[in-house]
Formats: sequence, structure tokens, C-alpha cells
Amino acid sequence: MIDIGVNLTNKRFDKDREDIIHRAQMANLSALLITGTSVIESQKAFELCQQYQGHFPGFLYSTAGVHPHDADHVSADYLEQLKQLAQHDQVKAIGECGLDFNRNFSAPIQQQQVFSEQVALAAELTMPLFLHQRDAFEPWFATLRPYLDKVPAMVAHCFTGSKAELTQCIAADMYIGITGWLCDERRGQSLRDIVSSIPLNRLLIETDAPYLTPRTIRPKPKSSRNEPSYLPFIVKEIAIITGLDQEEIAWQTSGNAEKVFNFPSK
Repeated sequence: MIDIGVNLTNKRFDKDREDIIHRAQMANLSALLITGTSVIESQKAFELCQQYQGHFPGFLYSTAGVHPHDADHVSADYLEQLKQLAQHDQVKAIGECGLDFNRNFSAPIQQQQVFSEQVALAAELTMPLFLHQRDAFEPWFATLRPYLDKVPAMVAHCFTGSKAELTQCIAADMYIGITGWLCDERRGQSLRDIVSSIPLNRLLIETDAPYLTPRTIRPKPKSSRNEPSYLPFIVKEIAIITGLDQEEIAWQTSGNAEKVFNFPSK
């Protein structure tokens, strides 16, 4: 299993980050992709890959990008900084980037500018896109449409959209990232209703740790903090809903991740 979305730079992991990585390996994960959400966090993500390369060789990779929440705070040379990060072998995608009109922590017009620039950068570098979208599907997709055949892959990270939006993403050959949102029958029912529509060759799995802890974990963990070792609970829930075999889901999603992010096969 490969967790394609881990916020491992988050301060909630500061006290036991190495233990977290070790537990992920013990849970039969073969790789973690650490999410970059700003230039600084993207640098930290890459530095973690370097820091633990000796202890956990070939296990940690990262992305480089600016989340829409951070769009108002980019420097004049942020694209050049992302481009420099992307030269490293362990940096596997541009993102997390996109649009978030749900909370508008950054001005929508600035979100759009920064998103468009990163999409163009991914095309320039021939790198996959790790994408965020909330309450902004139409302008988000309109930004991506001209680039559908110009980047190696697009990943709709933490997908929580509608059936129509899912259909549109799949028709565009996007990959769909599923998180523990699926394990919440209160908030996630609409996702549970449509997850069977995702072709197995388009499915990716992610914890988005430390967020979105699966509610299906038994016994219930003492901490609300999510971690990569909980990824099997997401696989189990997908299997329950779709009727697919857990091992098949784990195997196919790992193969998808290796293909999308150019991981070495294990």
C-alpha cells in the first residue's frame, strides 16, 4: 500500500515522527508521499525525505506546491523555488495546488492566478499534478482542461465531490484520491454512494494525516491524530462498499501510485 497524501511536516508529528514512519512500515505500507502546501512546507517535506533516507531508504517522497489557502502569501520568486525543488528525484509532483472557495483564506482571484501558474509549471516540467478543490469545481476544471494532455497525470486529492464531478474527472483520465472521509457515514455518505463508480485503475488511497482519521477504527484510538498506519482501514472500507478484495485494492492502488508518481517498483 502507498499513502499518497501525508502532511508529515505538520507539528502534530514533531514529537514522534520517526515512530510514525516505522509504524507505517509495520502496517505494510511501501511508500509515503509527503504533501507540500507552501514553498516552506514543500522544502520541509523534501528535507524529511533526505533526513530519513538512511533509516527508511526509498520510503519517503514529496510534492512541491502552494495550497490555495496560502496563495495570498507567495513571494515573487515562488515558482522558481518550486522549480528548483522539483529537480530532486524524491519530489514527485507539483501541488498540493488548486482552488478552495469554501473558506477563501486567500482571495479567489489570487488563488486562480497561483493555481494557473502551477499547472503551467507542471506542464513545463512534465510532472503530475496533486490537486485540491472545494466548492470551486467549474473554474478548477476549466483551468485544467487545456492541460489534460500536457501533464503525465492529474490526481484529484481527497475527492469529496458529486457523481457528476466524479464522472467528469474520470472522463478526463484523472486519478481519484480516497481518504478516511469515506469511513464517516455522517459526512461521507455521498462519497460512499459513488465510490463504486471509480475504476480500480484510477483509484489512489491516502490518509491526509493528521486529518480525517477513519471513524471505523476499532478499538478507537486515544488520539484524534490520523497517521499513515491507519491506511488499511480505508482499504477495508472501500472493500466493504464495493465488494472488491482488499488485497486487490491494495495491489492495484500501489501500482497506480507507482505509475503516476514514477516510484520505483517494489
